[in-house]
Amino acid sequence: MTTPLAFDTMADVKAFTPDKDRLFLSATHEEIISGAVADVYFVRSRDVLRVTGQLDVPVTAEIFARRHGVFAGLGEALRILKPLNVKVQSLRDGDTFESKDTLMRIEGAYGEFGAYESILLGILASSSGWATAARECVEAAGGKPCLCFGARHVHPSVAPVMESIAVSVGGCSAASCILGAKLAGGEPSGTIPHAVVLVNGDTVRVAKAYASLLKPHEPMTVLVDTFKDEAEETLRVAEALGDRLTSIRLDTPSERGGVTPALVREVRWRLDKAGFPNVKIVASGGLDPDRIRILSAAGVDMFGVGSYICHGVTCDMTMDLKEVDGKPIAKRGRLPGRLDNPKLVDVQ
Repeated sequence: MTTPLAFDTMADVKAFTPDKDRLFLSATHEEIISGAVADVYFVRSRDVLRVTGQLDVPVTAEIFARRHGVFAGLGEALRILKPLNVKVQSLRDGDTFESKDTLMRIEGAYGEFGAYESILLGILASSSGWATAARECVEAAGGKPCLCFGARHVHPSVAPVMESIAVSVGGCSAASCILGAKLAGGEPSGTIPHAVVLVNGDTVRVAKAYASLLKPHEPMTVLVDTFKDEAEETLRVAEALGDRLTSIRLDTPSERGGVTPALVREVRWRLDKAGFPNVKIVASGGLDPDRIRILSAAGVDMFGVGSYICHGVTCDMTMDLKEVDGKPIAKRGRLPGRLDNPKLVDVQ
């Protein structure tokens, strides 16, 4: 057996003591690979099957989701499965699927991979949920750039996973999380927060200081909702920076009504009338696909989305055994035997 499990029996579980001096509660890469984050009943299952002499019986398992979505997480799933003596067929990252479609098929001895069920399902469920939410926003934007600003809404241990998937699979133009953006093969995107404006006390002063730090042709976006009316602040910044200003960002809080279509149209109108038709409008703050469509129609050129992507509905996954020792089988309510999906390809 080639499994790198550190928890082969329940005795191993009882003997395990986490490092009390660990910096964070999140699992390390080594703990994930070792099975430390697996559900304990999968280890108990090994003890039972070992007693009955069936731990190494050949099985076929299939993974499906209970809703439609965009598949993601294959790379990390294969890092779990690569050391194991199993055959794997799967959808590719970015493939769409419907409810109950077979997304992944694993063939091999149950003892090789059974204990990794909850780990594999967690990777695919979360990753596909983020990819699906990001794709929905990208499609709603209709070709306009959509940036992922979700790192602040999730635990930092998973923020780079979420943001890299939002870009590489979901289709977002960029991400704000440094590690997430780099893992997706790009550079992080972001300007400056309200805190800098609050510390300085004036948006224009901050805008000028910011401009002095950028290269001549580097894009520049300035927040315009900190102190004054957004339309007024927009014109102050535009007049102070001239052609140096690339875009302004509207992030009006919900306490003041949020970013509305009327506000966007007014800002666009005033920019055009003042001779700044090339200055684009970026919107952020609690955006979802419906709001993106509405604001896009009003004139927004780019969107920053955080909570909708990172809190995207998880694509709950289930792994079923479909064959045991070559014979079709299933629990009550499920169909025994393999359920083919033409999108499946050999990946291991």
